Amino acid sequence: MFARHDLVWLTSRGWQRVRSGAPQAALPALDRWRDGGWPAVVRRTEAGMLPGEVAIGFPLPPRPEDGGKLKFGCAVEMSDIGRRTRALPLVGALDAVPAQWREGLEALERQAADAGVSLSVYGSVALAALTGQYYLTPLSDIDVLLQPQTRRQLMVGLDLLSWHAGILPLDGEVVFPDGRAVAWKELRAAFAGAPGTRVLTKGLDRIALVLPEALMATLEEEHG
Repeated sequence: MFARHDLVWLTSRGWQRVRSGAPQAALPALDRWRDGGWPAVVRRTEAGMLPGEVAIGFPLPPRPEDGGKLKFGCAVEMSDIGRRTRALPLVGALDAVPAQWREGLEALERQAADAGVSLSVYGSVALAALTGQYYLTPLSDIDVLLQPQTRRQLMVGLDLLSWHAGILPLDGEVVFPDGRAVAWKELRAAFAGAPGTRVLTKGLDRIALVLPEALMATLEEEHG
């Protein structure tokens, strides 16, 4: 039901639960998050969580004084979640990125849409778009999620990301239909590497090394 990078908006009871377990130093930032109506981000399940709980995180913006980041994570019950969406579509973040990235990202989004390829964003770009807070620096990456349903979409998406990575600081993951994700650069390198090369996959519940063929098997074939 839930996947890493999903966005969730908490109920009043959910916020009470979050605040009760948060360190005192994080409360002002969390209260601002709550008052802004911004979502938490679903993260990987941790050991010891109870059935029906969802692991979430609040990647708070860098501190102005030293650039350090405070990340607060916790678990909430499903009933504490009022609304959920998948990761932010790339098109929804275009207005939040620096001017020097916008033309390239617009071209990437347009070409992906024309090819029927789904691209979303997470990390600093998504958080800047969702909250309007300061996240992006000249050293920031653009974390993109490629979410193919077919083998053609995967290969077209990888080609697009690889080409645009020559002019944009693209990073991110391919998320397969079963929820497992792998860094798109690692997957592309595995395709070009020696047979038997495994890739590191991340799911909601576990991390594992698998053969790319096992991931490809989750995709549909397209027939002309």
